[in-house]
Amino acid sequence: MSGEERREQILSILREAKEPVSGTALAGRLHVTRQVIVQDIALIRAKGCEINSTYKGYVLENKAIFTRVFKVIHEDADVERELKLYVDMSGTVLDVFVYHKRYGVVKAEMNIRSRRDVDLYLSDMRTGKSSPLKNLTSGYHYHTIAAESEEILDAIQERLQEEGFLAQLKDYEPVDFWKQDNKEKEHV
Repeated sequence: MSGEERREQILSILREAKEPVSGTALAGRLHVTRQVIVQDIALIRAKGCEINSTYKGYVLENKAIFTRVFKVIHEDADVERELKLYVDMSGTVLDVFVYHKRYGVVKAEMNIRSRRDVDLYLSDMRTGKSSPLKNLTSGYHYHTIAAESEEILDAIQERLQEEGFLAQLKDYEPVDFWKQDNKEKEHV
């Protein structure tokens, strides 16, 4: 079993559990050491999945989280509208990244969950000497969006299309994100 498959199994076990599951129990069930489980939990958390550690074991805070990567394009003036579209539709903006022909993938974590987070982000951008990452690639960029269901992600995709934000993939892009499986969040 690959690490990705194992982390998917961990999420599945935690999702179905009625009570906390210890690292030792997970390790025994998945035939790995407890240290491997600790590392997997850290990787899953790094992607925005809320797993709480209790004295009795691990508990998955959000029972179902799905992710989808959207390729979008817009002007600086539309950043607020785009980000608020995601959060208003119950999405969380996990990251932003660009695919640069010379530098490859350049990525930044965002973890924007609310309008307040959007406002703080915009304030930081206005008061700093930085510009949005999308400006490296003429406005083209990607966001990984998390939501509680595929239906929410479908609705977000539809709204992005309506707003004219969705962008087509180019031949040189390394991954066709439109064809990615919409498995429960675990892309570690």
